[in-house]
Amino acid sequence: MSKILIVDDSPSQLYYLRKMVEQGGHKAVTVESGEKALEIAANEQPEAILMDIVMPGMSGYTATRKLNKTQKTRHIPVIFVTSKDSEADRSWGMRQGAREYVTKPVNPNILLTAISAAVAA
Repeated sequence: MSKILIVDDSPSQLYYLRKMVEQGGHKAVTVESGEKALEIAANEQPEAILMDIVMPGMSGYTATRKLNKTQKTRHIPVIFVTSKDSEADRSWGMRQGAREYVTKPVNPNILLTAISAAVAA
């Protein structure tokens, strides 16, 4: 069982993603902002982070760049989980340091496969 940090500003998305992660046999920790994600990632050391991109305050792109530049969190794989589904968005997201990119509405099988691949890498 891996600990997965879920970052999304939507309470309904947090609920839905938490349910999927837990049904996949993982432990879920949820936060509603990029700023809080940085703090929790450093303290909790999750095995992977599911990161929304569009959030008030710090975007998922910025949070991911900061996570990747910080010694204590750079090893944690980030999976973008977002409604931004163009090829340009996907390419930019991967260049920000994400390991995987999953679009909403989320298919549970795709998400759990992405988590398994990120945790195993």
